[in-house]
Amino acid sequence: MALYKTITVNKHTKVLIWKIEESFEELNRNVKLTNHCQQRLDGMRSEIHQRGFLSVRHLLAEFGYTDFDLYYDDKGKPHLQDGKHISITHSFNFSAIIVSDSIPVGIDIEMQRDKILRIAHKFTPLEEYKTIANHEALVRKVTIVWGGKESIYKVYSEKGLSFLKHIDINDFSLETSKTKGTVYFGEETATYSLDFLEFEGFTCVYALEENR
Repeated sequence: MALYKTITVNKHTKVLIWKIEESFEELNRNVKLTNHCQQRLDGMRSEIHQRGFLSVRHLLAEFGYTDFDLYYDDKGKPHLQDGKHISITHSFNFSAIIVSDSIPVGIDIEMQRDKILRIAHKFTPLEEYKTIANHEALVRKVTIVWGGKESIYKVYSEKGLSFLKHIDINDFSLETSKTKGTVYFGEETATYSLDFLEFEGFTCVYALEENR
């Protein structure tokens, strides 16, 4: 099995990343799913999505959980039966989960693609990136911003929250691997620490809630 990377964020929080190299049959072997999740798996038309879904169950096993320890609320947000905080992501041939026993967390993996620049205006002010002349660096930076907003969105999880209007990401250097994000929603403000890493043309960002 292909556990790709383990990140110990702190004594309460850990990230596991899986590189999906196995076939559907290999990943499905010995995996027991709840009826709800089996129906979700059976309803997926793409084998890439099926393999991503199953690889997450293998990541759960690395933490000592099974699919029966996981449930989703009415917003689609995952939770663990024991009360620990969890977030899940998968993109093409990578998947990841973050688990914390102390604070709300979110995680996102994205493939670095030019497409991100075509949709960037929907989630971030484009004028903020005029000083970046290098195309590759621009794609990398905007992908991190998207991943940061996505991971924060997964934690905050409120209907009506807009990536463009309500979530700000502090400026950062590609070399630092850290930044912060803030949600301004109604009368509420929430702040998050963000860490990011890049590997094999992918970007992973994870968010830890600082205060809300």
